[in-house]
Amino acid sequence: MTHQRTLTAAHWGVYEVEYDEAGKPTKLHPFSKDPDPSPIGLHMLSDEVARLRVLRPAIRKSWLEKGPGANSDKRGQEPFVEVPWDEALDLVAGELKRVRETHGNSAIFGGSYGWSSAGRFHHAQSQVKRFLNCYGGFVRHMDSYSLGAARVLMPHIVATMEELMAMHTRWETLAEHCKLFVTFGGVPRKNAQINAGGATLHHVKGGLFKMREQGVRFVNVTPTGDDLDNGGDVEWLAIRPNTDAAMMLALCHVLWTEKLYDRAFLDRCTVGFDKFAPTLEGKTPEWAEKITGIPASRIRSLAREMAATRTTVSIGWSLQRSHHGEQPFWALITLACMLGQIGLPGGGFGVGYGPVNLMGSNHARYSGPTLPQGTNPVKDFIPVARFTDMLLHPGQSFDYNGARHKYPDIRFVYWAGGNPYHHHQDLNRLRQAWRKPETIVFHEQFWTPAAKMADIVLPATVSLERDDIGYGTREPYLIAMKKARAPLGESRDDYDIFHALAQRLGVADQHSEGHKDAKDWMAHLYEEARQKSAKAGVTLPAFDAFWEAGIAEAKGENRDPVMLAKFREDPAKNPLKTPSGKIEIFSEKIASFGYDDCPGHATWIEPIEWLGAKTAERYPLHMLSDQPADKLHSQLDHSPHSRATKIKGRQPITLHPDDATARGIAAGDLVRVFNDRGACLAAARLSDRIRRGVVRLSTGAWFDPADAGSNRPLEKHGNPNALTLDIGASKLSQGCIAQTCLVEIERYDGPAPVVTAHQLPAFAGR
Repeated sequence: MTHQRTLTAAHWGVYEVEYDEAGKPTKLHPFSKDPDPSPIGLHMLSDEVARLRVLRPAIRKSWLEKGPGANSDKRGQEPFVEVPWDEALDLVAGELKRVRETHGNSAIFGGSYGWSSAGRFHHAQSQVKRFLNCYGGFVRHMDSYSLGAARVLMPHIVATMEELMAMHTRWETLAEHCKLFVTFGGVPRKNAQINAGGATLHHVKGGLFKMREQGVRFVNVTPTGDDLDNGGDVEWLAIRPNTDAAMMLALCHVLWTEKLYDRAFLDRCTVGFDKFAPTLEGKTPEWAEKITGIPASRIRSLAREMAATRTTVSIGWSLQRSHHGEQPFWALITLACMLGQIGLPGGGFGVGYGPVNLMGSNHARYSGPTLPQGTNPVKDFIPVARFTDMLLHPGQSFDYNGARHKYPDIRFVYWAGGNPYHHHQDLNRLRQAWRKPETIVFHEQFWTPAAKMADIVLPATVSLERDDIGYGTREPYLIAMKKARAPLGESRDDYDIFHALAQRLGVADQHSEGHKDAKDWMAHLYEEARQKSAKAGVTLPAFDAFWEAGIAEAKGENRDPVMLAKFREDPAKNPLKTPSGKIEIFSEKIASFGYDDCPGHATWIEPIEWLGAKTAERYPLHMLSDQPADKLHSQLDHSPHSRATKIKGRQPITLHPDDATARGIAAGDLVRVFNDRGACLAAARLSDRIRRGVVRLSTGAWFDPADAGSNRPLEKHGNPNALTLDIGASKLSQGCIAQTCLVEIERYDGPAPVVTAHQLPAFAGR
């Protein structure tokens, strides 16, 4: 007879924890209420996952023996020395104090970047920000790698991405009212396995299948035809990467010249159309065909079909992770405005359906528990994707969202809950910049590539080793994430680590706010959220009842089943937060910034690398680096689930059979993928569901350079960011442009180097 099951939450779903008679957790099961559970987290208890845990505080040997900055070029190559907790905490506290007193808080970079735990209290990014704010502040990051361009653009022209994501028209409404669903970039169900704070009920598969059953017609404009599965027919238009804005403008041109646009909607709900319309001159379907590769006749007929029926247009986030990535998002909004169906059931736009589980949810929106981070007195910040620039060019000016700023001079990096050697672009360039700080501290659960590149690594617990609360926006359940086992080794909760440092630095009272422990904090945060939710018409049980039951249903009505319906009904009474209160087809504010790479309206600007560029003569393949199906970013890359998808121990790269044949490559061959920035090994996977001239190497393989001392080593494991370009999307957003990347591929016939990404680092004595 087994112990009663408890629940735990991860970003990719809720899992039921099974125990043996002795109370030891033995297995994880999918959440019984979930119609389409994700398998990603089922191996969290496996020995293979535990093998790479950080078990004790560890310090890079040179840093321990010689002090901050010693042999910083040897990070990732030197052994670590394991030390007692008190010694490690004293060293971290002393170094924070030294840097603060010598250089000020603007020499400390914190906040980190990554999804860390789904739990709302033990959320590493919130914890590190709270601690550093208690100690006088830190240099923070703005925006995200996922949405760098869109986060900056969208508030100027419609609303913030957070607002738009939470108000997407629900799947049931699309199935009932939509007749034509046109998506740029697909609706990838693999991406929708996740939600910030945790997914509870996965609904993308059910939503798409229901739409198809109800007769909705699908057009998928994307280089990769397998990123929309509705259980039936999908028309696939295999567009060249980074050219979607050109196709959207050509669709707008047809609506404009054939007078198929909705003038009444444009007058009531938008500003700037009359300034934008003249820019459509020459943006014909024939013009777009030369750029996109989509036949002009199909562009023209599609525009007419969209105008003739109830149409939703959607866009994948990957499109704005490109050079001038603001433009496809702005063009999509402009196209939707011209169609005039925004705010109608089954019409309008999505930004987008599929990237996370949130969009299309039928469940109520309410406030969940959130750890207060305090106030940061330091004004310095960076757009998150400019991390390497900050380290390499302290004092240099950069543009961002209409203002000029300067990069601070960072001496101390404090990271918790993320892996920059996954998220960042041009990892060889990052490795050069990584030498600049004097001290790099990581809280880590596993010996990731970033942890191996740190000076001090403090072992953190995983979700199964602590109590927490799982909550995600527009998810119907809150989860009592009850501690399932004792922490492995000497790992500690992030909060306990930070509180021990706060005690050493004299800010313990400020850090704890009178709460005696994590459970006390959780009860406080939950009751705060319960009161806020009640005001929004959502009922939650008291904390003790929630904790006893292990789960709470957020009971309330979804009052916004159609995106922007209230705005459409009465724009004057329900204005947007844009300068005009309306959707801005032309933005006077953005135009006033004077940026040559982001004018005041949607346009198509040639990317620095694309299949129409001269660079394509040397590197004739456009590499897309999408979200993997078998993990969230790089989390659990060492799990059995992730490793089972690799070929010869490497990340697979998908290419068209014709491109493979031209290079003498067969399925399963080891290949070298390269450009001027670097090279990596991968294993060939062939598919006719990818456009010729395009390859796809999903992210997530832990960075594994063959020669750690080289400036451009061969990456052995299949990490695409050994090749991607590290410049900003534009002066407006400075977002990442991972999807703008040309490469060449050749069969690799030499002896295959051993993949060492999942090996422990070397350890040494004193």
